[in-house]
Amino acid sequence: MGIIVRAYTAADVQPAIEIWNEIVREGIAFPQEDELNAVTGDKFFSEQTFTGVAVDDSGEVVALYILHPNNVGRCAHIANASYAVRSNLRGKHIGEIIVKDCINRARDFGFGILQFNAVVATNIHARHLYLRLGFKELGVIPKGFRMPDGSFADIIPHFIELND
Repeated sequence: MGIIVRAYTAADVQPAIEIWNEIVREGIAFPQEDELNAVTGDKFFSEQTFTGVAVDDSGEVVALYILHPNNVGRCAHIANASYAVRSNLRGKHIGEIIVKDCINRARDFGFGILQFNAVVATNIHARHLYLRLGFKELGVIPKGFRMPDGSFADIIPHFIELND
């Protein structure tokens, strides 16, 4: 399966919100609890510094990511991102494709660091991918993420310097 990553357009809103909302409903990776609809989704994806959609050979949207500043002013050179892969296609290295694309786009937009604030400790596949790509773990925030059953999991912020 060939995958290309391109910029989000309003025509992508339905598959993008389906993939995004699937992650939100799972409740084990994204901090958001509210699902997006066509209006809120298009606004959300359009307002990012960049929203990338990964499409397969047939043109179907199979994954996406958002890239934006992690903070403002003196910290605006630090980017943040979130990634979502359609659940039936996980394990096929699509996540690696979109993370690598995101790193390159972050450099193109002039960001010097890409930081993830809340990588849930139980998200082993994402953590292994980030470490393999050169991210560093910043430590552990105990009980920083509320799981769907009401229990709490640790979060492990990650970062990578982009100006190598």
